[in-house]
Amino acid sequence: YRIKKKYLIMIIEQGSIHHLDELESLYDGLNDYLSATVNYPGWIKDVYPVRETARQGIEEESLFVARENGVIAGSVILNHEPEEAYELASWLVEADYKDILVIRTLVVHPSFLKRQVGTSLMKFAEEYAVGRQMRSIRLDVSVNNVPGISLYKKLGYRYVGTVDLGLPYEHLKWFQLYELVL
Repeated sequence: YRIKKKYLIMIIEQGSIHHLDELESLYDGLNDYLSATVNYPGWIKDVYPVRETARQGIEEESLFVARENGVIAGSVILNHEPEEAYELASWLVEADYKDILVIRTLVVHPSFLKRQVGTSLMKFAEEYAVGRQMRSIRLDVSVNNVPGISLYKKLGYRYVGTVDLGLPYEHLKWFQLYELVL
C-alpha cells in the first residue's frame, strides 16, 4: 500500500520481527514526547504501548507499519478482538467479531506529527477492512484524547457510547467508542 505525497512516499506494510526494535523505540519516544507535552491518550511508558504490544501484533500478523524514507513513521494494530466493555455498547451494526475490524494502538512517531500519518493509517485500515468484506470498524479512545476524537469524527466514525474499560488508572477510566459502518 503506497501513498504518494509531494516529495515523499509512505509505504504501509505488515510489520515483521525486523521492525521490533524500531517499534519499541517509537513507543518509548512517543511516550517521552507525550509526558513532556500533553498526553492525550494517557499512555504510560513501560506500561503501554511496549515492545510486547508490537511483538504480539507481529506474531498475530495484525500490526502494520507506515514507513517514510525507510523510517517507521507510525503503526496500527488491526484485529477482531474487542475489549470486554464493548458488550455494553449499542453498536450500529450487529455482527460477529469475525466480521468487525477493531483498531488498536494507533501511534505516530513524534517527528512525523501533523504529516497525515494517522489519517493515512486510518484510511489504510478502512481499505483493508473493505477488502476483507468487514461490516464495520470499531475503536475506543480515551475521553481526553481530543486529537484522536477529532480525527475519527473527521473520517466519518460515529460515536456510540462511553464505557469504563476497567483499567487500573484513574486517568484512563472513560473511553468513547466509535464505529465506521462499511
